[in-house]
Amino acid sequence: MDLFNQTSLFSTDEVRKTTFDLPGAEIILFENYFNKQESKKLYHNLVNNTPWQQDKIIIHGKLIDYPRLTAWYGDKSQDATSTEKNKVIPWNDELLFIKNRIEKEVNIKFTRCLLNYYRDGKDSVDWHQDYKGEQRKNTVIASVTFGATRPFQLKHVSRSDLKRVDIPLVNGSLLLMQGATQENWKHKIPKTSKIIPPRINLTFRWIG
Repeated sequence: MDLFNQTSLFSTDEVRKTTFDLPGAEIILFENYFNKQESKKLYHNLVNNTPWQQDKIIIHGKLIDYPRLTAWYGDKSQDATSTEKNKVIPWNDELLFIKNRIEKEVNIKFTRCLLNYYRDGKDSVDWHQDYKGEQRKNTVIASVTFGATRPFQLKHVSRSDLKRVDIPLVNGSLLLMQGATQENWKHKIPKTSKIIPPRINLTFRWIG
């Protein structure tokens, strides 16, 4: 399934909803969930006001930089996981504005948010599933994009008969991944050699 060839989906500023029929997944895409004016303002404020961190990872025995910048925000009372330890920052006005609007869509309260800053086409994230073990069986992740369009790719963790899914995440879009999506599907943002503008991605998280 490749939405990049379905240009009619992106021809207007109205909110467009696409529900994906994927086994073991609950995925919904909202185009133009934030309008152009909102998206431009939020992108500018988040780029300039977020205390971006350059985390590192060990690969093949070498300590290298993550291919993107990150920041964690969340509730003050929330205990951070080992990944987020000492990194969680209290919500700011921009994130609360985004969070409150999305919560009306899903009728839950998000407790944290990971911000990713993809500075160019070289920044990426490889195949992965969010959370671990039993936590993957009932999650809600709301992924918001501001800035450049990047392909969001999905593949089933065990079924080779299912084709990879490519979803273009455009400026102002909202992608909801719910239920057992994280248990059954991996996802990634691939690198590209094309010269493209930066992108900010926000993933609001909730575990049942």
